[in-house]
Amino acid sequence: MSAELQEPGPEGPQRSPGSGGQSGASGSGQCPPPRTPAPWSLPRWRAYVAAAVLCYINLLNYMNWFIIAGVLLDVQKFFRISDSSAGLLQTVFTGCLLLSAPVFGYLGDRHSRKATLSFGILLWSGAGLSSSFIPPQYSWLFFLSRGVVGIGTASYSTLAPTILADLFVRDQRTRVLAIFYIFIPVGSGLGYVLGSAVKALTGNWRWALRIMPCLEAVALILLVTLVPDPPRGAAEKQREVRDLRSTWCEDVRYLGRNWSFVWSTLGVTAMAFVTGAVGFWAPKFLFEARVVHGLQPPCFQQPCDSKDSLIFGALTIVTGIIGVVLGAEASRRYKKVNPRAEPLICASSLLAAAICLYLALILAPTTLLASYVFLALGELLLSCNWAVVADILLSVVLPKCRGTAEALQITVGHILGDASSPYLIGLISSVLRARRPDTYLQRFLSLQQSFLCCAFAIVLGGGCFLQVALHLEKDQAQAQQPGSGTSTPHTHARLRAEPHRSKEHQPPPELLTSLFVH
Repeated sequence: MSAELQEPGPEGPQRSPGSGGQSGASGSGQCPPPRTPAPWSLPRWRAYVAAAVLCYINLLNYMNWFIIAGVLLDVQKFFRISDSSAGLLQTVFTGCLLLSAPVFGYLGDRHSRKATLSFGILLWSGAGLSSSFIPPQYSWLFFLSRGVVGIGTASYSTLAPTILADLFVRDQRTRVLAIFYIFIPVGSGLGYVLGSAVKALTGNWRWALRIMPCLEAVALILLVTLVPDPPRGAAEKQREVRDLRSTWCEDVRYLGRNWSFVWSTLGVTAMAFVTGAVGFWAPKFLFEARVVHGLQPPCFQQPCDSKDSLIFGALTIVTGIIGVVLGAEASRRYKKVNPRAEPLICASSLLAAAICLYLALILAPTTLLASYVFLALGELLLSCNWAVVADILLSVVLPKCRGTAEALQITVGHILGDASSPYLIGLISSVLRARRPDTYLQRFLSLQQSFLCCAFAIVLGGGCFLQVALHLEKDQAQAQQPGSGTSTPHTHARLRAEPHRSKEHQPPPELLTSLFVH
């Protein structure tokens, strides 16, 4: 009885094959064909509630990424650290994130994703709260706590998109991913806003780190009560063959041969390099630009003026929302005409963003308004890619490898991208400043010139997505084949060595269906 009837899912009520019209077989003395288990399903409203909860947690996730950047000047004054050390603070965070992402990807492909996400939320909220009580003489402990926060956020960045991929499919998935990835820029912007606003209200930047755990406790309760853990490939009605389950090394080799995944990962790395550097250093860059233009007095002791963090946070939120929606909608419409629409949209938006960022940097010493305009346009064009990039990965990778694929993309993207770019920008700025007079103008020019490498990194990212366009259709077709997998050559050799059966010894089609399902 329970094998035949199901809860109505996103496609409506379903019945398992064999629930009707098969009684005549048993009545004629023949064995009835084996029944396949009913496909997993979920009511539409529950899928959307789960997506809303995951979006809320994604908001908190990215607020944690950039809440320190919103009060960076105060953190530097409190712990007495230089630009290069401040950049290392973000490098420790993303470095720990990238080292732990493959572990969470492996666990997510083989164990409960819901339990793994719950552990991650507990870890990052606890580390964030404890870091607000560290005294100034223990700056190394503050660096360590940011690393632990990075480990916790790695679980969410790795596994949450794979749950959405198993709840929705095709155009529904594109729209839901667009909403989910809107919260990257929104969360980043709110991180700046929360950090600077709480500091302005309390006079102490550390209270921003003490408010976040309250919001994360609510997120944990909602995750446990409202978010399901669907089977891998549930949205595509695919089933795993447990006996021929591939190893992690086989999954990695499969992904290494998937050129759409490889080139898109390199493109994401270029995006991460730029967003990490801009997200961490832009508020300070804008502050020093206003000092150079005579619109702001220099900051010699905390608390420093937080107006630039608020402005940049608002720009990030607005351009992020508009950019993600524009990118997802352009992808949804254009791929009906051109199947390679997604990588072409990513490539064109990155190349245009490179021009905007270059102009924003070059014009900053002469006209601050034009610098703000081009910086906002650059952020908007970068934001166009977040949902589209995620859709590319989920469409070219087998469902059972998606957790590993997300983890590898996060690891490569962070280790070569935003794990290194804040430190690299700060290091170049410190080296240039050491050779120049110690004036605010020279400090500003040092930071400006160190930023120029970001424009060239975006151009490289655009070229990578042009390469994705050459391989996309082939890799998508392979990922959608029901029999495709990542098994080793030994498995294929054993299957080829089996003797072919004659037609009279072939099992009935229903039995073949059952075997493939199980």
